[in-house]
Amino acid sequence: MPDSHLVYLSLGSNLGDRAANLDRAIGALPEKGVRVLRRSSVYETEPVDFLEQPWFLNCVVEGETSLAPRQLLENLQAIERELGSQKLVPRGPRLIDLDILFYDREVLREPGMEIPHPRLQGRRFVLVPLAEIAPKFQHPVLRKTAAELLADTNDRSIVRHFRG
Repeated sequence: MPDSHLVYLSLGSNLGDRAANLDRAIGALPEKGVRVLRRSSVYETEPVDFLEQPWFLNCVVEGETSLAPRQLLENLQAIERELGSQKLVPRGPRLIDLDILFYDREVLREPGMEIPHPRLQGRRFVLVPLAEIAPKFQHPVLRKTAAELLADTNDRSIVRHFRG
């Protein structure tokens, strides 16, 4: 891919057929400009922040794209809309949620977009699958690898392999 950028994306679903929602979102990535290189196992995860909701299925995808960060974000939001996801409650239940964790080793702070994802170091549901596929990937701000971030996180929420 010309001018390709390495990206890590987090996917989550806690409504409907959660596993199928993840598969459909990952399947939609190539037509939205992201070539999937690797994907983590699927994990069933306890809700954090907003606790009164169903458990999530989460995974992380490593991909490559020639899209600029803003266009990538817009394309991920388009996938969410096309699959019928609505974010009615912040951090609440959703059919599908896609987030950019990393875009190369860039640090971007713009209205509506922060890369690296500003809360990833405090979320086991992101760190466990990220450390599975990219344990040595280093956070460009915190200067710790995914494995180190996982070992250091204060989050003790339950994250377990999903055996759908």
